Amino acid sequence: MKEIYLAGGCFWGVQEYMSRINGVVETKVGYANGVTSNPSYKEVCMGTTGHAETTYVKYDESIISLEELLNKFWKIIDPTMLNRQGPDIGNQYRTGIYYIDDKDLEFINKTLEEQKTKHTKPIATEIKKLKSFYDAEEYHQDYLKKNPGGYCHIDLSK
Repeated sequence: MKEIYLAGGCFWGVQEYMSRINGVVETKVGYANGVTSNPSYKEVCMGTTGHAETTYVKYDESIISLEELLNKFWKIIDPTMLNRQGPDIGNQYRTGIYYIDDKDLEFINKTLEEQKTKHTKPIATEIKKLKSFYDAEEYHQDYLKKNPGGYCHIDLSK
């Protein structure tokens, strides 16, 4: 099993979208790459922690490759928006790909280069090694499964 961390705005929709992909075996939402330890949602929303709302994705690479997974991720975000996705604004809503395995960087960069050819504006999605990840509160986990009519900036009907 492999792991990757994806920030694409509000983590509710990213988690739900990723959980529906064949080969994804586990997802959870949390806060990544900030400067504070174990932040709360309220603290992250204040914009001072430096954390991004992020979805942890564990996947079976015999079923789906990292490149295929990332190509699906790029389709649900606007990678040219800085600190914003849909109506959500703030540095916690930035887009990012956070990796733990240095070998993944080659595939991440390959998909990044492909994205650059699809957009006229610069890509704002950050690509960094994961420094930290803290699970979000339980009520955020699988939020859209628990609340099917809940808010989501991602079109999950596709």
